[in-house]
Amino acid sequence: MVKETKFYDLLGVSPNASESEIKKGYRKAALKYHPDKNPTDEAAEKFKECSGAYEVLSDSQKREIYDQYGEEGLSGGGPGAGFGGFGGFGDDIFSQFFGGAGASRPRGPQRGKDIRHEIQNTLEELYKGRTAKLALNKQILCKGCEGRGGKEGAVKKCSSCGGQGVKFVTRQMGPMIQRFQTECDVCHGSGDIIDPKDRCKECKGNKVANERKVLEVHVEPGMREGQKVTFKGEADQAPDIIPGDVIFVVTEKPHKHFKRSGDDLLYEAEVDLLTAIAGGDFAIEHVSGDWLKVTIVPGEVISPGVRKVIDGKGMPVQKYGGYGNLIITFKIKFPENHFADEAKLKALEDILPPRTEVKIPPKAHIDDCVLTEFDPVKYGNNNNRRGQSYDSDDEDHHGGEGVQCASQ
Repeated sequence: MVKETKFYDLLGVSPNASESEIKKGYRKAALKYHPDKNPTDEAAEKFKECSGAYEVLSDSQKREIYDQYGEEGLSGGGPGAGFGGFGGFGDDIFSQFFGGAGASRPRGPQRGKDIRHEIQNTLEELYKGRTAKLALNKQILCKGCEGRGGKEGAVKKCSSCGGQGVKFVTRQMGPMIQRFQTECDVCHGSGDIIDPKDRCKECKGNKVANERKVLEVHVEPGMREGQKVTFKGEADQAPDIIPGDVIFVVTEKPHKHFKRSGDDLLYEAEVDLLTAIAGGDFAIEHVSGDWLKVTIVPGEVISPGVRKVIDGKGMPVQKYGGYGNLIITFKIKFPENHFADEAKLKALEDILPPRTEVKIPPKAHIDDCVLTEFDPVKYGNNNNRRGQSYDSDDEDHHGGEGVQCASQ
């Protein structure tokens, strides 16, 4: 069986290298490839590989596994895969060699998770702004023991797991080596050893307690869907952890009349035909709580679907001040059938623009047609219509509804 030498090659040493030679090889490679010295993607990747190789070869147990089974013996992963992988330990090893030369990447306390909540608002509330008081149940450091879990000086770091609360266990199953993480059986995952008589009476040694806190969330006028209100460091507390943030995400409830587009408001107004062609007024109940009286100037014709703008009647504009615009799309309400007698309809011909003249080519065959009501059951399905066309070849249908035509 050919002995695998990849890790040795990365450090530029032979498979029979001594511990000091391996250390010297890593020192040389680390100086060459460390991201602080060589800020390229290729160098960063090479640094990780060299750190992974050193992490294995500097440990006699891991080196023996590697020499016997290669990378496959290290839990089936890449260099050091069963021992934490490459990510994160390169800088620690570098610091051990060069007296903190990798200090540009400090490895301080971990940051806790953020807590996110949605805060729903009506369009009216987003227009005017609001303050909401919301209760938050969170975890804090026990005030009785200041997060120690016991009396001062009585809490000792677990020597069995080094205060980590977990251990790595290696087992050999036939030719395979398995390495897995398990809870420390000495401190039961706490990382500390506390004599029962010295445990904190308030938290029972858990170091944390629950607290209910009321936060005032200020939603500013003009805020939009997805914007955030953040309370720094108000998330759960834990020993040796930097608390995360409590983040409230603004959401907008649908409005029955208005839609929002950025800082503008969209509104559909329905006006009668007379107002649309002869002018008049209509009213809008605005999200501000005011009523807007809108005038259509006589002589200005409003067509179905046309859009008009009222400046400054949109949403408040954050930071810059002022307001967006109100964009109105018009829908025209036409009168009912037979709303006027023949004489009044005749009078309309003297008022409205003349009808468009019907132009048909000379000598063309003409069918006179009359419109009837549309029946969605009868005419709404294409397949049904095709079926009726086919049936008409076999049967003679009379009196059907729809467009009826007579040849001239």
